[in-house]
Amino acid sequence: MSDIDDDSEIYFSVKFLGRIQVVHPGGMQILTDAVQAIQDPNIEMDEKMKKTKVHMFLTRSAIDILEHKTKFMLYSCTLSSVSFCAVHPTQPKILGFVAKHPAADMYHCYIFQSKKFSHLLVSIIGDTFQAYKQDGNLQGDRDLVVEALRHKVTRQHTEHIYCVLTRHDKMKWHAIKASL
Repeated sequence: MSDIDDDSEIYFSVKFLGRIQVVHPGGMQILTDAVQAIQDPNIEMDEKMKKTKVHMFLTRSAIDILEHKTKFMLYSCTLSSVSFCAVHPTQPKILGFVAKHPAADMYHCYIFQSKKFSHLLVSIIGDTFQAYKQDGNLQGDRDLVVEALRHKVTRQHTEHIYCVLTRHDKMKWHAIKASL
């Protein structure tokens, strides 16, 4: 996963729809085109997969995607490689982020489905990126483009989120929120 202390990570169970190479480092059009390609049954792709349940681990330095049952690491993207994160504009359960390949000059869009937490996940990724940048881990003046509806989290909504997370994850959630 990451060399960051366990108290600085949190995970969400989501469905991984796939990963697709994209031509630009971000933008809503890139996300919508990637989702359309992933959902098109007539397009054959190496990275297209049936909806697979995964754990999306978010640490203060990376986003790790692990297969649900085996905990096998599918992908790991450092926060410094992520350039865009958004919820799909017409399919609010679908979210994605764009990251630069670590060894090649190419970008991939990672696409997920979450029944309840898509906007929350995008907001958390954006907040974690800002904390990563403020810690001085990011060189240059780059910002992550986050296309999410910033909404007020009501007490009832927060309690609902905490009910879904395990007690151990709640402590991680507090640690991440306190560090932001």
